[in-house]
Amino acid sequence: MFSVERILVPTDFSASSDDAFQVAKALARDYKARLVVLHVAPPMIVVFGEGVLPPEPTPHPEKIKERLRQVYAAEPPVEAEYRLVEGEAAPEILRIADEVAADLIVMGTHGRTGLTRMLMGSVAEEVVRKAKCPVLTVKSQPRPASIAEGI
Repeated sequence: MFSVERILVPTDFSASSDDAFQVAKALARDYKARLVVLHVAPPMIVVFGEGVLPPEPTPHPEKIKERLRQVYAAEPPVEAEYRLVEGEAAPEILRIADEVAADLIVMGTHGRTGLTRMLMGSVAEEVVRKAKCPVLTVKSQPRPASIAEGI
């Protein structure tokens, strides 16, 4: 029998991550599993050239963790843990999955194809190929554009 005690849910705060979280939350409720919600912040890069280009200011880690708790709130009986790490997305997702002994990874996919996928790669694809546990990818459904988005 397939036993699930810990579900890792990586998020980049996108619509596909939101959809993946809803699926993971339902699975956690059904399997009585614990969620580990993870955000991987890109590494800070300092560029040298004709002087030093300061990195873009990033929000304070506690502010990002609070955003994780607000956006990805789990209702009882589902328990959730929120983690924030810095680095490259796929390797960090795989590292945290091993660290927490995840039984399942549920993550969104942007569904890029063609040149965009070739140039940008696919975090989800790398995680699927290299993870030691099953990975469920969730492709988000197209959302209608709101009036505010057109402004």
